[in-house]
Amino acid sequence: MLRSYSRIHIFIVLAFLLVLFGGIYIYLGYDSSTFSFCQPCNEGSEPDVKSIMAKVMEDIVGPTECQEKGSWKIGDLTMNYGVKYAQPSTQQGRTDVNSVTNWNAPLVWEGTFDPVVIDAIYKKMDPRIAVVVFAVGKYTRFLEAFLQTGEKYFMVGFRVTYYIFTDHKEEVPNIDLGEGRKISLLDIPSATRWQDVVLGRMKWASIAIDKQIRNEADYLFMMDVDSVFYSRFGAESLSRLTGVLHRLFYKVDRDQFTYERRNLSRAFIPFGEGDYYYTAAVWGGYLEDMYKMVKYCYMQSEEDAKNNIEAVWQEESHLNKYFLYNKPTKVLSPEYLWSDYDQVPADIKVVRISQLVKNYAEVRPNGGQ
Repeated sequence: MLRSYSRIHIFIVLAFLLVLFGGIYIYLGYDSSTFSFCQPCNEGSEPDVKSIMAKVMEDIVGPTECQEKGSWKIGDLTMNYGVKYAQPSTQQGRTDVNSVTNWNAPLVWEGTFDPVVIDAIYKKMDPRIAVVVFAVGKYTRFLEAFLQTGEKYFMVGFRVTYYIFTDHKEEVPNIDLGEGRKISLLDIPSATRWQDVVLGRMKWASIAIDKQIRNEADYLFMMDVDSVFYSRFGAESLSRLTGVLHRLFYKVDRDQFTYERRNLSRAFIPFGEGDYYYTAAVWGGYLEDMYKMVKYCYMQSEEDAKNNIEAVWQEESHLNKYFLYNKPTKVLSPEYLWSDYDQVPADIKVVRISQLVKNYAEVRPNGGQ
């Protein structure tokens, strides 16, 4: 009788403790669905692309709850009293182009914003803007024009630092810079293939953000140095993550995009999918969001290398894969990267920055091949 009585009491005590600890577990905020003696069966289910991308990003930057908090954000859109500007219209505007994406992000063209209003709002926020360019080998010859025109047209009145990655510091020109603007030089090794320069951009930019840029900038642009500014490139481009439409593909069907179509590559996008084709020659965003994207492109390229494959357009292919599943919060029209090779069509009202005509066989280390 005593033995039976003791067993009953032991059972009651154990049951009480189980209920008690279960209540504490749930009270502390854990998902009760995980408090189970058996795991749900997912046999036969296929992981979706979104979950795969989420897992990749967690591998790169850590779980969401562990990511850095308190990084710079675009604040309230306030402006000072007394600023004079034209009244905005609800009836007039650009009718020849689309100015909003299907996920409701702005698609920026000339005539879709008022620079007076934009500057009044964003200069009050006073963000620190980083511009990352690579001048490797003979590409140092493009620095002077890039910097001189940048000082005339790029983010005028804002704090800007040009981070120049180069293997020839002695060839970096001395340029008169505006107030609050400076140049920071970073050493990188030479390359024997232009493709290695392109792929290396993501590696070296990731390292520099970790070691230096993170402490000195709020917003970051990646740009090609063989370009010149022709007109205002201002705060209308600022957002959490900004992509630029490639000039060759903004009017064509997505099956004509030069996405990576080989499924062995991490940059693979099948036919019938895609929003736009974005250039990798200009893109930007919050410092921390750009860091995630830059590191993603680098690590995906490394995974491709392990499988003896190189994406068709190197980091641009991985960038387009990223933007497909992580939509940019602002899209810039091809005004924000044209090419001096091409005639300017009627819908491009102003060319803000453009890639220069050059002899690729002469300036690239492997003759442009």
